[in-house]
Amino acid sequence: MLRPLELADAPQTQLLFPHWEIVRYLAKTVPWPYPPDGAHSYYRDVALPAMEREEQWHWTLRLKTDPERLIGSISLIKNGPINRGFWLGLPWHRQGLMTEACEAVTDFWFNTLKFPVLRAPKAVANIASRRISERSGMRLVATEEHEYVSGRLPAEMWEINAEEWNARKQRKPGPV
Repeated sequence: MLRPLELADAPQTQLLFPHWEIVRYLAKTVPWPYPPDGAHSYYRDVALPAMEREEQWHWTLRLKTDPERLIGSISLIKNGPINRGFWLGLPWHRQGLMTEACEAVTDFWFNTLKFPVLRAPKAVANIASRRISERSGMRLVATEEHEYVSGRLPAEMWEINAEEWNARKQRKPGPV
């Protein structure tokens, strides 16, 4: 389940988010070590005001079987070279949950917000994130270097446009 981000989500985020395995490939703007009020401050001062201005869209991920428990977050960002970002708590890795969330928010990006292109950079070493991009039909369009929490690393820019996304959806088999 995706639920729009609320300030009340900060305590759960603060428990799940500040782990090296989660933050190492995130943009250097993420403070490390992560401060004790990091989630609350970020939600209050950055994410929620950007949502009000309709410049960013942030959701928490929750299991349908446990909707009160936050397990991760996914965001869309209108301006800039990065349009989608996400993180997932360690206990829920490798279950296809982020792939499912990416499908939903990418469709929202193209078919509700009507943006023409979605871009998602990632560290080359972040194989799990790369696989999500590949499965969602994105293509590699550039290689460069970016500053991450773990340092300056080789990076890739992945991209898909609305026409490619919607053609892919039409080819994708539905439920039987």
